[in-house]
Amino acid sequence: MVILGRPNVGKSTLLNALLGQKISITSARPQTTRHNLLGIKSTEATQILFVDTPGIHTKEPRAINRYMNRSARRAVHDVDVLIFLLDRFKWTEDDARVADLVESAEGYKIIVVNKVDLIADKARLLPGLQELQNRFGDLDIVPVSAKKRDNLDTLESIIVRHLPVSPFYFDEAQITDRNERFLVAEIIREKLMRQLGDELPYRLTIMIEGFRVLPDIARIDATIYVEKESQKKILVGKNGSKLKRVGVDARKDIEALLATKVMLNTWVKVKASWSDDERALKSLGYDEIQSRDI
Repeated sequence: MVILGRPNVGKSTLLNALLGQKISITSARPQTTRHNLLGIKSTEATQILFVDTPGIHTKEPRAINRYMNRSARRAVHDVDVLIFLLDRFKWTEDDARVADLVESAEGYKIIVVNKVDLIADKARLLPGLQELQNRFGDLDIVPVSAKKRDNLDTLESIIVRHLPVSPFYFDEAQITDRNERFLVAEIIREKLMRQLGDELPYRLTIMIEGFRVLPDIARIDATIYVEKESQKKILVGKNGSKLKRVGVDARKDIEALLATKVMLNTWVKVKASWSDDERALKSLGYDEIQSRDI
């Protein structure tokens, strides 16, 4: 089952809410998600495989934007259920692009209207839902608040009704197929997004250079790549203050993930134009196949 939508509609928040635990990073910035991410929810009777995808966007100014769009498009192949996630009743050029992809895909399709808790005038809800029904015909349309976990039981019941009968693909205790190195890199990137806000350059990425889990501590070395010296200065901050704050916040989440104490060392390096260089992207793990094991 795949979750599709334009940037910043709440796909990762919805995935985390459906799983009941956080595996996908979130922030208020568009295009936070860069890779497809599998989330696994197992009960006694069912196992649902959710796929969070990068936000599909019309403008592709750099190679990384093309990579994210390719990743999202590839996710629709051979899936049983597709969720087209909308931010309330806003409709943009990017939403139209997603709608075209959903229409051409196989699988059962559900329109999910997210962030309904932010609709101040609740009288707008029913007319807005009716307008979507007129647009999309007889598809299920489900209003939810992923952040507050409102109406997710209804959504999940619809999903389960349209899943095929098959053996479980994964162990019942497993929540994702991504390895710990990938998850740690994503945690660090999330803290950068949240700590630096508008100062943060989009053109940064994380590479885990060292990862050793010992009996009493995990030792992790992470390099943060940016494209310019000026971006490096913004990220590090005066006397390294911003980078230290990011490290403190990231370490807390990494310790919760690994269930052990963590020694996290971070460095910032400049790799010019990495976000617009296909070869550089692949070397940094941005590859449709190889990125699953960065």
